[in-house]
Amino acid sequence: MIELGAILDRHPELEQIVERDLQGAGVRQDVGREGMSADQILRALIVKQMNQFSYEELSFHLADSVTYRGFCRLGAFAQVPRKSSLQDNLRRVSAQALEQMNRVLLQTPEARKIEPARKVRIDTTGIPGNIQKPTDSSLLWDTVRVLVREMYRSWEVVDFVWSDHSKRAKRRRVAIISAKPKRRKELYCDLIEVTRRTVGYAEKALQSLNLAGFDELPCALKLARTLPLARQVLDQARRRIVDGEKVPVAEKLLSIFEPDTDLLVKGGRDPIYGHKICLSIGVSSLVLDCTIEQGNPADSALAVNAIKRLDEICERLPSQAVFDGGFSSKDNLEKIKALGVKDVAFTKHLGLEISEMVRSSWVFKRLRNFRAGVEGCISFLKRAFGLARCTWRGGREGFESYVWSSVLSANLLTLARHQLSP
Repeated sequence: MIELGAILDRHPELEQIVERDLQGAGVRQDVGREGMSADQILRALIVKQMNQFSYEELSFHLADSVTYRGFCRLGAFAQVPRKSSLQDNLRRVSAQALEQMNRVLLQTPEARKIEPARKVRIDTTGIPGNIQKPTDSSLLWDTVRVLVREMYRSWEVVDFVWSDHSKRAKRRRVAIISAKPKRRKELYCDLIEVTRRTVGYAEKALQSLNLAGFDELPCALKLARTLPLARQVLDQARRRIVDGEKVPVAEKLLSIFEPDTDLLVKGGRDPIYGHKICLSIGVSSLVLDCTIEQGNPADSALAVNAIKRLDEICERLPSQAVFDGGFSSKDNLEKIKALGVKDVAFTKHLGLEISEMVRSSWVFKRLRNFRAGVEGCISFLKRAFGLARCTWRGGREGFESYVWSSVLSANLLTLARHQLSP
């Protein structure tokens, strides 16, 4: 932690990036109570991601550990922020700010010394989001309980006629789990009907709120956001269960809480409900770049863009780049070579000769062995920095912030370890 703190001390520009995010537009700095500083927020974020603490655990360890208190600059007798305060402050650091900090870190003399960015390995992986495994019954039940909750809150300010069918919906959802196929369809039809009625009541509630001038209340905003998703859940459930139709992946809604979640399927593996990321990693194990993709694009569609981004981030093109077999294509090879990369290796290269990709078989074997290390780097991010599952809410923006906070924390730790090595 001492060397990690020393790196942050040597580069106050990282703190300045966080401070710009905290200030925002139109925020006055001369009023309000004194809160956490930008430096404290950045350090607390690193501690959280390094240890995969919850906010409650983070608050406890900041109070309990002298090391963590000193690292986060809280002072020996200062009051430790509560979990709600920590969450509010840490989540205000945007994904764009975290990505910018990572770029600044890669340009520091310490990083340049250990990572010349001349040889890179690029691979993709799927990161699950903060949702349960989606089923039609769970989506319909989530829709009913959320709408019922918001209608109770709406009922406190406006009057409208409605009925609470949440108990009936819950019984149907539980019964579906163990029902036989014929009985299951009957239960699904009833659950769909219950959800349809609840959606109708919610539409009346929202209309009553708008007519009364309460359209800015939290319950009205939540109903306005949830109702379009509820209609989509109803539509896809009816198409799948009643009509027996196969709904295309692009038209599926996997969660009403995280509607941006993508369905990732690769080979015979279990599907992942989250987002696909593409990582570029150098010889020092520093993560040079990370992109969070939209949908589930083929790896072959990401190769050229990954190299172009490295040219922008590192201010130089790598002379050697190695990819997994999924990136392999004649078109990718020609385009990456045209950019100026001398050796481009694909571990599986059907239709491509080794002589087309690299200078010799010896170079190809070295690059192939070098690429194998990316699996260990990805495993390190997942095991030690929480990328096995994104636990932050907030749609795609929250997902990106979580991924970049893990990447930045991992890079700082990697850099500190290189500094300590003889």
